[in-house]
Amino acid sequence: MIEAKNLSKSFGKQLIFKDLNFTINDGDFVSLIGPNGSGKTTLVKIMMGLEKKTSGVLKIDKQTIGYVPQFRNIDIDYPLNIEQFVRLNLKFTLSPAKRRQDNATIEKILEKTKLTNLKDRPLGLASGGEKQKAYLAQALLNDPKILILDESTASLDVEVKMQLMDLVEELNHKYNLTVIFITHDYELTKKYTSRALFFKHQTIEEVNVADVSEDMFDMGG
Repeated sequence: MIEAKNLSKSFGKQLIFKDLNFTINDGDFVSLIGPNGSGKTTLVKIMMGLEKKTSGVLKIDKQTIGYVPQFRNIDIDYPLNIEQFVRLNLKFTLSPAKRRQDNATIEKILEKTKLTNLKDRPLGLASGGEKQKAYLAQALLNDPKILILDESTASLDVEVKMQLMDLVEELNHKYNLTVIFITHDYELTKKYTSRALFFKHQTIEEVNVADVSEDMFDMGG
């Protein structure tokens, strides 16, 4: 699914990472861990085509990626309900046939993300977990083969984090969805991910999830 060979990235004279070598396979649930500034988000931006690599090879089909951002609070008077918000990721069409197809897609995605009964709730009045599920639903609209969670559980309370990750785990198992989870959360890494890629000293190494330790999540640079 994703293969990196000697992948390097610099901004001017600032080296972000050098000679990354790793493979992520179909259906993997991988955590990207390491301190702030170690290159996790830069790597994801390269995967998504938002940044260019400096050297090396990255093999990936960028058309198959869904992206869920870090939790963002939304004003209480936000004008859209949950279903309308999810629809923002669909291209507008005047074709009746395409609109029927889009309606069926929305219905399916709301069911997948357990939002069917909440679809009419104003997004501004939704809980933090419901808002993140709405972002997740947007990310799934184009039937991605890879789902990237970019600190998506940050700022959520423990119970809500678990609910969101339980849903992602279900999608991973049921649909063989490849999940890449950027996180500083030790507990979630241990509980949910099957592989861990650890950014350290401008490179990356795979560590057994059983061997992941809290000091790998040092928030320093």
